[in-house]
Amino acid sequence: MTVMEQTSRVERIHAAFRKAASEGRAAFIPFMTAGFPDQERFPAVAAELLKRADLMEIGIPYSDPLGDGPVIQKAGEQAIAGGTSTRRTLELVKALRPTTSVPLLIMTYINPVYAVGPEQFMRLCADAGVDGLILPDLPPDQDDEIGELAARYGLALTFLIAPTSTPARVELVTRACTGFVYAVSVTGVTGAREGGALSEVPELVALARRYTELPVAVGFGVKDAATARAVAQNAAADGVVVGSAFVNAVSRGQDVGALADEILTGCQK
Repeated sequence: MTVMEQTSRVERIHAAFRKAASEGRAAFIPFMTAGFPDQERFPAVAAELLKRADLMEIGIPYSDPLGDGPVIQKAGEQAIAGGTSTRRTLELVKALRPTTSVPLLIMTYINPVYAVGPEQFMRLCADAGVDGLILPDLPPDQDDEIGELAARYGLALTFLIAPTSTPARVELVTRACTGFVYAVSVTGVTGAREGGALSEVPELVALARRYTELPVAVGFGVKDAATARAVAQNAAADGVVVGSAFVNAVSRGQDVGALADEILTGCQK
């Protein structure tokens, strides 16, 4: 892999955020579980989201997703039952890659990475055209090899911060990120929430910006235009991540594209 190939994936992510900012909005970052609702229909669902997305997260279905709420847990169980494994996820991503220039991000817990083998996992991701990894359960100071391998294969890394993160922790996490910083709106699992779930986000975003110039995206609890607007405008976030709302829509047979269009209007600054 050339130096240009190594840097282009990370730069593609940064460029997506810059493009959204130049258009006066936060980047729109939808999430979908790989192989959901099944392997045959997943590409069509992904295509609808990719038409609107600035970046897209694709989740590897996992049997013990501690950070996911019931909606994404159930989607993961269904995908696994349908034969979607870690390697199959990357095959699905590889098939998507020629169809879009949107940065593709794999969200995964660390156990599937270890199960495949960290270097083999990174190699497979790079070969599939993945641009970056989001690792919700890996403290970045616990495994230096992951960071070294990601850099070797040109993959951006994103870790999570939460309202309970101390300034010291936020500093450590943000400095380990190379793609963007993922700020979760609340402590707990994913899923749309009611009321003031996003009230602590502006302070968290501001804290992250004390330690990094990378984009800061906010997820957990965004479900419609109003909650997207709270993230984009009130919190001044660089990106809006939406997951459970789209998984819910697929489960109910609703129009994912229409929901994406609605949420996209809320991303305006």
